[in-house]
Amino acid sequence: MKKTTWKVQDLTLCALFTALTAIGAFIQINIPVEPIPMHFTLQFFFALLAGFLLGGKLGSLSIGIYLMIGLCGVPIFASGGGPSYLLKPTFGFLLGFFLAAGVVGMLTDRFAPKRFLTYFFISMAGLFVMYLSGNLYFYFVSNYIAHITVSWKIVLINCFLLTVAGDFVLCVLSAIAAQRLTIIMRKILH
Repeated sequence: MKKTTWKVQDLTLCALFTALTAIGAFIQINIPVEPIPMHFTLQFFFALLAGFLLGGKLGSLSIGIYLMIGLCGVPIFASGGGPSYLLKPTFGFLLGFFLAAGVVGMLTDRFAPKRFLTYFFISMAGLFVMYLSGNLYFYFVSNYIAHITVSWKIVLINCFLLTVAGDFVLCVLSAIAAQRLTIIMRKILH
């Protein structure tokens, strides 16, 4: 069994991305749709960067810590915090950030991208995972826990079509930023 050892700089970067993700929740555009309003935030951008720059384990750990802090009651989600947030249909997108950071980090570790297109395709994998998690959670929590009847058509429109263009732009920006920041981080950390 291999023992994982983390350096202070790894844990510091993990904490930094936890804080950046929390800050990203407050940089938002509210989308007033029925039955449940949506928020477009910069959390996804920081989740992608966490995966790119920290790898799968630390990237998902940083987002996991963010989720735990919010679920403990600190109002760092787009609409507050606390354990009741698990019952909100939009919590699936927060879980999606965790999964996206892990997938992006795992793919980055495996393929060691150097070109923009590789970074971009990896970020698109994160986009897919995040939307899959968010849409499935939204549908099931709305219909079976909150007892708000929501069709797949409403989920597709409210939880995908209204926000995917902005998240696509975040994928492009994160690919550009990760390509440049990876070079800088290698110089600083090694």
